[in-house]
Amino acid sequence: MGSSASCLWGGSKSTADRTGQTVPASPRSGHLLSRSGRNVQVFSLKELKTATRNFHMLNCIGRGGFGPVYKGDLKDGRQVAIKRLAAESKQGADEFLTEIDVISNVRHPNLVRLIGCCVEGNNRLLVYEYAENNSLSNALLGPKSRCIPLNWQRREAICTGTASGLAFLHEEAQPRIVHRDIKASNILLDKKLLPKIGDFGLAKLFPDAVTHISTRVAGTMGYLAPEYALLGQLTKKADIYSFGVLLLEVISGESSSKSTWGEDLHVLVEWTWKLREEGRLLEIVDPDLEEYPEDQVLHFIKVALLCTQATAQQRPSMKQVAHMLSNQTEIDLQNAVPPGVLKEPRRKMGSLTLDTSSSQMTRRNAAGSCSTQTRDMNSYQFSTTEISPR
Repeated sequence: MGSSASCLWGGSKSTADRTGQTVPASPRSGHLLSRSGRNVQVFSLKELKTATRNFHMLNCIGRGGFGPVYKGDLKDGRQVAIKRLAAESKQGADEFLTEIDVISNVRHPNLVRLIGCCVEGNNRLLVYEYAENNSLSNALLGPKSRCIPLNWQRREAICTGTASGLAFLHEEAQPRIVHRDIKASNILLDKKLLPKIGDFGLAKLFPDAVTHISTRVAGTMGYLAPEYALLGQLTKKADIYSFGVLLLEVISGESSSKSTWGEDLHVLVEWTWKLREEGRLLEIVDPDLEEYPEDQVLHFIKVALLCTQATAQQRPSMKQVAHMLSNQTEIDLQNAVPPGVLKEPRRKMGSLTLDTSSSQMTRRNAAGSCSTQTRDMNSYQFSTTEISPR
């Protein structure tokens, strides 16, 4: 074992497994990993089981492509969110802990803070700060009975804060991070309803093994940039596309996964572009927003259209997006390219037509348990018809 691993594990000794091979011991509970002055707390599996009542489904507060998330109460009184990683990683414990150590030091007011982790046997768990108001998906796009009233000032803060956090990941974080799954359920809201981006380091921890759709493309339909979904071209521009979709969801109060707009059942980005061509952009605004500054809302919609252009090179950087949202300068859409839209085939009168629906839908059944429906992208045929500029 290298010296860096010894430093990470505080000098824990190796043991032999049942095959006689030497394997490293798990870090001690409560120990702080330390590498180049960085620290992250290690929890035992027993501690986290106690905190979540043995991962009871009543403590399940969400589920994503990387695994379920549970609310936990630690012995010291802290409330935390505990993500139980469901996927197998090719990394050994020492490599995993090294990555955790790096990610734990990516700090920004609009990023969920990683408090610690648990590595015991094949178990990989992450302990995050707890977001009192769950996710933007629940607050804005969930059942009306559970939604939180969000006036324009709150929605504006959610948009600008998320843009700031994502710009930090792209331009300032060490290492630079492409999120790969920006969506409403990964934007968590604290007690003041300010946004914090979650799961931002998981794509780095599981670069190959974990996906939502296939073994190479990770993300959620409705948010996926077409060049990434079809060609596997992952760049920062894929996050920017997803952020543009998110902007439209915040403004409209509607999910991007529903093909319900207009007679032709457009998806949200298509419908917004159509309204732009007809000079009716404000019709996209959530009817629950009784009062809002029309000029600013129009400005945000235009930023979203710039972000979702089919041609990735024409999308602005996140630093530019954050600046545009904070400074209401004139935006010219004259040379903007129509949005790229993925269409999933469905059968209609014996032939295949194209439609878009969510590849991942998280729902809670009557017993309160979390379940996820997932589609494999490779089981569908996709067309580039709606991706090229028209």
